[in-house]
Amino acid sequence: MRAPGGLCLCVRVHTLTFIPGRVKLWAETFGRGLYDTVTRYSGSLLLQKKYKDVESSLQIEEVDGLELVRKFSEDMENMLRRKVEAVKSLVEAAEEADLNHEFNASLVFDYYNSVLINEKDENGNYVELGAEFVLESNAHFSSLRVNTSISNVQLPTNVYNKDPDILNGVYMSEALNPVFVENFQRDPTLTWQYFGSATGFFRIYPGEDIGGISMIFWACSLEPWGLAPQ
Repeated sequence: MRAPGGLCLCVRVHTLTFIPGRVKLWAETFGRGLYDTVTRYSGSLLLQKKYKDVESSLQIEEVDGLELVRKFSEDMENMLRRKVEAVKSLVEAAEEADLNHEFNASLVFDYYNSVLINEKDENGNYVELGAEFVLESNAHFSSLRVNTSISNVQLPTNVYNKDPDILNGVYMSEALNPVFVENFQRDPTLTWQYFGSATGFFRIYPGEDIGGISMIFWACSLEPWGLAPQ
């Protein structure tokens, strides 16, 4: 018996019955698909083949864990020491060049501008500060086209290329070119080497073509690490 005006709610429940054989088939299908995908993109079969090719010549050797750590620590120390020596050599060369340079307000000097290099005008002539600059792809520098024989100079657009302060600074820092090269030859793990000036120019080794909107406006003198010397 129900009260007048009451609500009668009927619920129909459906149950899903899993057939064991079908679930097993689903699992096997999913597993095969996953295996095929992983095998295709991980290169595991190629790795197995490579291992099989040299398996007969391989042998297992015990490794002294402490000796391994000691060797790793020694290698790391040597690597960091070489990096520090490279920086010190640049600092010493820059200080010596600065001491030996006498400011010349009327200095006339052409240099490689990293934004203008290899650029020609409508007559086929190289633009000012854009002379021929040999660039070759180098795997050590992410396959970028660079020149490991010499550096070049970047300036933001709000800095005049021929300003006396710029010309004198760029001329003085030419002395760093042989140091850049020597550092790289001594330690091939080195990548980019730089010299930033408070006047706004940025010398880059190896030299490269850095033409692009972001680098045209970028100024090393406005970076946090470039503000302190000012």
